[in-house]
Amino acid sequence: MGHRALIAYERPDSLYNIHYTHWGGLHLRVKVQITKETPFGGEEASKNAQRLFAALIESYDDETVSRLVENSGVAPTDIDHDPLTLAISLEAVLTEYLDYLHHEAFYIVDSDFEVTAYRTHWFWLQYDCQRISGEPTVGNGALRTVRWYNGEPVGDGYAQGEFRALKRVAGDLCDRELFSPREAREYLSEMLSRWADDRSELIIKTPEDE
Repeated sequence: MGHRALIAYERPDSLYNIHYTHWGGLHLRVKVQITKETPFGGEEASKNAQRLFAALIESYDDETVSRLVENSGVAPTDIDHDPLTLAISLEAVLTEYLDYLHHEAFYIVDSDFEVTAYRTHWFWLQYDCQRISGEPTVGNGALRTVRWYNGEPVGDGYAQGEFRALKRVAGDLCDRELFSPREAREYLSEMLSRWADDRSELIIKTPEDE
């Protein structure tokens, strides 16, 4: 199944190029793999990869991108070299591209190659509540950072388990008809906001109110 994630690379125009990684959500490992010398991850610096990245970050059309990627000679890495989309706002990524169920992680790489890693939390409860069926997986959840120590995420597994338990509680309250679906989303948002401390960043995106 993989450990899918998206990566947003900041461009000179303050927009972002979005790349996909099939395994990059595992242990949030992409955070420590991306550097100026290895912009697409990998263990060894590659001049070809650096040249390709520099060209992509300035590109605006798919035809140019396809030609650059095809002729780059860059060896495969965990991160796809061909962007999913070019020159998009971060808000659009979070509301239109990021799948909070199927993407396990999200990374923002700024122009100085500082990498921020986020875990994704999907807000809908169709697997935790009998009353609720299908609901969008895009633009419907939260992003949360975790602490890092010596290049390793601290408490990452605990935070994921904590959220799964929170969803089970919210689902049970929905089945008991103590919460509406909208109230369940509000409950998830409120509890995550309480748990986020000064060292954590929390971003919440939910659909328009019914």
